Amino acid sequence: MGYNPPFDITNEIVSLVAEIVELATKVKATTKLESKPTLRRENRIKTIHGSLAIEQNTLSLEQVTAVLNGKRVLAPPKDIEEVKNAFEIYDIMETLNPYSIDDLLKAHGVLMKGLVKSAGAFREEAAGVADYQTGDIIHVGTLPQYVPKLTQELLNWVEQNEAHPLIKSCVFHYEFEVIHPFLDGNGRLGRLWHTLLLAKWNPIFSYIPIESMIYQHQNEYYKCFNFCNINVNSTKFIVFMLSVIKEALQELNEQTCSNGTSSEQVEQLLRFCTSPKSRAQMQEFMGISGRKAFQTKILKPLLESGQLKMTIPDKPNSSKQKYIAD
Repeated sequence: MGYNPPFDITNEIVSLVAEIVELATKVKATTKLESKPTLRRENRIKTIHGSLAIEQNTLSLEQVTAVLNGKRVLAPPKDIEEVKNAFEIYDIMETLNPYSIDDLLKAHGVLMKGLVKSAGAFREEAAGVADYQTGDIIHVGTLPQYVPKLTQELLNWVEQNEAHPLIKSCVFHYEFEVIHPFLDGNGRLGRLWHTLLLAKWNPIFSYIPIESMIYQHQNEYYKCFNFCNINVNSTKFIVFMLSVIKEALQELNEQTCSNGTSSEQVEQLLRFCTSPKSRAQMQEFMGISGRKAFQTKILKPLLESGQLKMTIPDKPNSSKQKYIAD
């Protein structure tokens, strides 16, 4: 009979899927993410920080950035190792087959390297999820003898089912946590695999820090999981995750825009700068009178994201400085 996850496709879910598809198309068309490695790295760091923070990693976003830049950070060695491992697996994420159980085990091996003895192997003992504040057991995973079979069946279901990839990825995320295939690392691997499934459907999701959004709504994330666990139905979790994905897309769409400046206006400015333009020319084009406001809200973010580049980078304050779209 195979794996058959219980969930309902409601009007709310259909509406969220349609909104996300439309938003993803818009973001892909207007932001040209493939030409912005700086923005991608920025969001990758947010992703890693968010996913690990949910697991009680103590490093701040600034410390995670420092670790990934090879700088020394005063923090627990375990937390630093978690960051390095996460960056390694996210860096090769696009080479993984989301339907391969071997790649799933490989990813766990990288993610948990040096952290647990059973890295890259399914658990062979009972395990569950405890409330980190009270210590109470809130979920008991599948009996270990059934873990390999159920995990394979779940991957087969995701590959073969005809539901929209946005829905299937959410169902996978929930069901993976229900099975709880590993002694440790289930949460961070489940979130990674959710992102991988989305990225295989639409590459734009390689740039979107969904895990960071989950971290911002951490309490609701666990409440939804517990509610679905009690009701043996993942519908509410699907709605929650689709809402998070929509929010992450909206944030990305606004990431390169200043306050009060639409993505369309920014795109017009970038087209204007296909040939070098001075700050004054750009400011006049945008119709912004305040020099400081223009530099803070528009010029600086575009330089930091890599969408604009200086023509004289070694002399940023030169009176002859101009800017060109990358």
